[in-house]
Amino acid sequence: MATREIITLPAPLLREKSAPVERVDDELRALLDDMLETMYAAPGIGLAGVQIAVPRQVLVMDVSRDEEARAPHFLINPKVVWTSDEMSTYEEGCLSIPEYYAEVERPARCRVSYIDREGKAQELEADGVLATCVQHEIDHLNGLLFIDYLSKLKRDRVIKKFAKAERQRATHAL
Repeated sequence: MATREIITLPAPLLREKSAPVERVDDELRALLDDMLETMYAAPGIGLAGVQIAVPRQVLVMDVSRDEEARAPHFLINPKVVWTSDEMSTYEEGCLSIPEYYAEVERPARCRVSYIDREGKAQELEADGVLATCVQHEIDHLNGLLFIDYLSKLKRDRVIKKFAKAERQRATHAL
């Protein structure tokens, strides 16, 4: 396993739709293991392939608390197949938008179909923070970021801040 670099806003790749996975094999499982190690090291509770510059429909999550045993989820080609009418609001953050947090409203519960790391079709019923996390990560696979749920003013302010920081990094790298 290896820790990979997490790409951050304004990287254009974060806005691209990820390609479906055609085959579950050892190479894909190694990618999932790297993603999990990267997520834990960051630290975070979810990571989509595109966030490590691999635009494939894969994501990892672990919403267990520090005092609990780790409980990782590996989802390949995930699709939300049902959401509740009831909504909930959580303060979200993103490893690709470091140190920025905002309240986002999403369906409180959802059901997701996916392929597991062994290549078997599965469904996940999620509520609470797991429902928020899985919806957040699936958004990444579709080129969406949690800031897209904010007002245009707030979203533009965040994008401008990260674009400026990127320009400054590029200038210092010369």
